[in-house]
Amino acid sequence: MTDITKETIMPPRSFLSQDAIQVFYRLLAALLICAVLAVLSDSFLSLGNILNVLRQASLTFFIASGLTLVVLTAGLDLSVGANVALSACIAGTVIHKTGSPALGILTGLACGGIVGLLNGVMVTALRIPSFIATYGMLWVLNGLTYWYMAGETLHGFPAGFRQIGSGYLFGLPIPVYLLLVFLGIGTFFAQRTIWGQEIYAIGANPVAARLSGIPVARRLLLVYTVSGIMAGLASIIFLSRLNSAEADIGESLTLPAIAAVLIGGTSLFGGVGTVFGTFIGALILTLVLNGMNLLSVSANWQPLVTGIIVILAVWLDMKTRRRAQ
Repeated sequence: MTDITKETIMPPRSFLSQDAIQVFYRLLAALLICAVLAVLSDSFLSLGNILNVLRQASLTFFIASGLTLVVLTAGLDLSVGANVALSACIAGTVIHKTGSPALGILTGLACGGIVGLLNGVMVTALRIPSFIATYGMLWVLNGLTYWYMAGETLHGFPAGFRQIGSGYLFGLPIPVYLLLVFLGIGTFFAQRTIWGQEIYAIGANPVAARLSGIPVARRLLLVYTVSGIMAGLASIIFLSRLNSAEADIGESLTLPAIAAVLIGGTSLFGGVGTVFGTFIGALILTLVLNGMNLLSVSANWQPLVTGIIVILAVWLDMKTRRRAQ
């Protein structure tokens, strides 16, 4: 009988792996979309539009990057949008009350992280399936946020704080620089650290991972907490950019984040995917939405198109998985 060790279920992940091949095909898809939109719309290649696409993609990426780690463990976090809303409203209140953007940012990150930790506790300690646990958390957070705001809107934040989401540095939006930083951190963590490799192993085979000595519960707590912190970071970016906070700020954020993860090649069954792929997924999704706006496609049709893309991404994932088996 072969002993189950970390080495047998955690083979070294080479860049020239199945993950890299999937990222390559998605990069080609993004370039093809750019080429089509450049032909169909004269304004697509304008500098202002390109910067707008990068800014929008970065906002989706911040939420989706943490969610990627959760999906890699074969889990799901449906509460990220509601987490963004609650964190933004609490952070905005702290900035208004204290006049300190730094304290508001720390509060927003802490709020997001606590929500993520609670999700992790429900999944690990109470053994509630992640889909159910985070769906319930979504409603809890929505209720708390609407009760907390009581129909009011916070607005008018310090000019320096607003630069985080709206400012430019050397011609590029500041959120794009933040995207590059967190893209590098996320990719290094997932691909080059023991904890990252253990997350892949848990998603591939949680029973084998547990038998090999990987602390599965602690790693799951980690990924849900990271997902919450990234939602908290997104709340700060949205708060800064919109210069306002209200209870419904996160209602439209969850599905695009999940779509970016799936379009980027991360498998719903766990164990396959990359943070860089999620960035490409966020970019593809933003390009499609941007293209529909430029081509004056009715807003009523845009969710339908997004849904079709997500279904195709999941279908391709299942087809690839069956072929691999």
